[in-house]
Amino acid sequence: MNISVIIPLKDEAESLPELCSWISRVMDTHNFSYEVILVDDGSTDTSWSVIEQLHEENSRIKGIKFKRNYGKSAALNVAFRDAIGDVIITMDADLQDSPDEIPGLYHMLKDNRLDLISGWKRKRFDNVLTKNLPSKLFNAVTRKMSGIKLNDFNCGLKAYDHNVIKHVEVYGEMHRYIPVLAKWAGFSKIAEKEVEHRARKYGTSKFGIERFVNGFLDLTTIMFIGKFGKKPMQFFGLLGSLAFMIGLVISLYLIGNKVYDIHFSLTNRPSFFLALTSMVIGTQLFLAGFIGELVSRNSPERNAYNIECKKGI
Repeated sequence: MNISVIIPLKDEAESLPELCSWISRVMDTHNFSYEVILVDDGSTDTSWSVIEQLHEENSRIKGIKFKRNYGKSAALNVAFRDAIGDVIITMDADLQDSPDEIPGLYHMLKDNRLDLISGWKRKRFDNVLTKNLPSKLFNAVTRKMSGIKLNDFNCGLKAYDHNVIKHVEVYGEMHRYIPVLAKWAGFSKIAEKEVEHRARKYGTSKFGIERFVNGFLDLTTIMFIGKFGKKPMQFFGLLGSLAFMIGLVISLYLIGNKVYDIHFSLTNRPSFFLALTSMVIGTQLFLAGFIGELVSRNSPERNAYNIECKKGI
């Protein structure tokens, strides 16, 4: 199969028929073999009924329904498991991403043997204060920390080689950091393509300002896991050893002064408490690294979701 199109959604019943019709028209025009995987992330409207109807009309349109809302990362992660296309395209369900971009993304990825292409919405129709400015700050910080030169990490319109999605795991708010996850997994052929951003036609945005706060916290997690996920002792052990040694040196200095001068006051000095605190913290950090090595970061339940039903999968 040439292409799998993955579309996470929540309460997008109005836009789904038009979106799926548009995708099918593009695919048929370019003679692509394809599937469309719609992931209903706990919708409270008639989205699932619409998905069932679309599947009856076109068996290449498939659906996954969550029992409750888990978030975009969970929706992508579950769909990644089931996707069988040679190239995977992710896009939003609100018609702000244009399906006409799919052929260009597909050929650019295949012709240049890339691992991942991220869309760049240079001109946006979002609110400047609540979305555009926070997004610019978010992208600047992510570029600096990850070393990946992309202008728009958060763009939902992306193209992936099949191998990439089978080797990355997304959860929390990490969907916007998939290029970073891909890089840490060894897929470094990452490019960017300018794409059209359309004004929202139906409904309202499901994302608030809190997504940027959660996003920055997840970026910190990704950077730590990427560097020390397999070797936490190198991080915690180093900090712990440094803290312990600082406390030890201060302690030896105080003990030496006490031996030299019997009237030297030991316990009522700030340096005494600094030494004690440093040694305790150093020991705790060292133990944290040791336990981290034993436990590892992988939780078998982290990506377990209650899937109510599937259509066509």
